[in-house]
Amino acid sequence: MTNNQTLINIENLNICLSNGQSLVKDLSFRMGRERVALVGESGSGKSLTARTLMGLLPAACTPYANRAQLLEKPILTLSQKQWCQLRGKKVAMVLQDPKYALNPARTIGMQIEEPLLLHQKMSRKARSEKVEAMLDAVGLPNPKEIRKWYPHQLSGGMGQRVMLAIALINDPQLLIADEPTSALDHAMRDQVLELIFSLVEERDMGLLLISHDLKQVAQYSERVLVMYQGQLVDELKASELANSHHPYTKTLWSCQPHIEKRGSPLPVLDRNELEKRYGNT
Repeated sequence: MTNNQTLINIENLNICLSNGQSLVKDLSFRMGRERVALVGESGSGKSLTARTLMGLLPAACTPYANRAQLLEKPILTLSQKQWCQLRGKKVAMVLQDPKYALNPARTIGMQIEEPLLLHQKMSRKARSEKVEAMLDAVGLPNPKEIRKWYPHQLSGGMGQRVMLAIALINDPQLLIADEPTSALDHAMRDQVLELIFSLVEERDMGLLLISHDLKQVAQYSERVLVMYQGQLVDELKASELANSHHPYTKTLWSCQPHIEKRGSPLPVLDRNELEKRYGNT
């Protein structure tokens, strides 16, 4: 970790359905003001872990853990009032698709301003100036005009920048980004990720990036946590992803599209080997 402050401290987190089915099993990790990626295929438990950290698990899911702390707060016992004080101020989350995350009936400026109204005492003029400064910081041109727009007037890339502006308007200590570029085309993905990481570095924040794109993870993160069927199976520096000895991580890395692999069969994961090692989760 880049300093002594622990932003996330999870020990043996389990998430179960009411029928006893285990979705996340004995997950443990810590992170500070650093860039950590949580990767794995769909259904591996990445997003459930992120939603647990934000207190946003569906009612059908029950989490329990030996320790589950976010900025030293015990997240499994926080009241709704305590969550409202924490979310949007000290920790924020960027979701996958702005089409579903933004309110179509409210202007962009109103939605970026809302966290300020909830968490800070500022004059209307000061809020307006901060909203426009934030729009400028995320690379959107002509903030005075864009703040009057509605979500349907935005492109996918612009919408994701607005989501980032909402998340960062209160200068949180931790940003959780759940597949923030999955709804964007390839060229726009790199632009948005570059923006996220530059803002995180500039503001000295921690970043937990949920992703399945190992190439992006290797380029932008410092550490990588790899999940498979609800369990943490590998943990390594992002720079060492290509050299991982774990069979699951190796397969994920080898399956990345590349022109040199055209016409060649992709590697197949021996799931029986992993079942023997981790059991059926």
